[in-house]
Amino acid sequence: MGINLFYLALLIGCSIYAFGWGGAPERIGMAIVASNAVLSFVAVSAPAVRFRGVEIGVFSVDVVAFLVFAALAMRANRFWPIWVSALLGLGVVGHLAMSLHPRVIPWAYAVVLSIWSYPILLLIVAGTGGHRRRLKRNGADPSWTRSSDPPGPPAPRPGPTT
Repeated sequence: MGINLFYLALLIGCSIYAFGWGGAPERIGMAIVASNAVLSFVAVSAPAVRFRGVEIGVFSVDVVAFLVFAALAMRANRFWPIWVSALLGLGVVGHLAMSLHPRVIPWAYAVVLSIWSYPILLLIVAGTGGHRRRLKRNGADPSWTRSSDPPGPPAPRPGPTT
């Protein structure tokens, strides 16, 4: 129980930092991670059978978080979402491994799913710190890649004025 309270305190602290001082990718990433934590807590099985087989609810939540973070990584003008996507992918692979070999020790399965949560938070904090440094140094820090600019009307063409 103590480790869960430690993670909760870390999640809250990192959320305050990312939402207060991060750019759009940091805020979106933190929202994904916080939502994943809450939904995983709700989706996990009852204590008597917890982690004794594939946690289908947690697996579903983790797959969605992985896919959304992969989309964020493709659009964001940051490096850290790529690493977070990779760590979330390791959690998804942990579920798949359990489905292939269901005699895995329950605590080992639980550790494989949860151990990545800590470096994910640290990556978001590092990303937020990098955003703050770029803002201070450059005065601006574009959040999105140029290729992911939202579609809009075409730019006016230069031509003769009347």
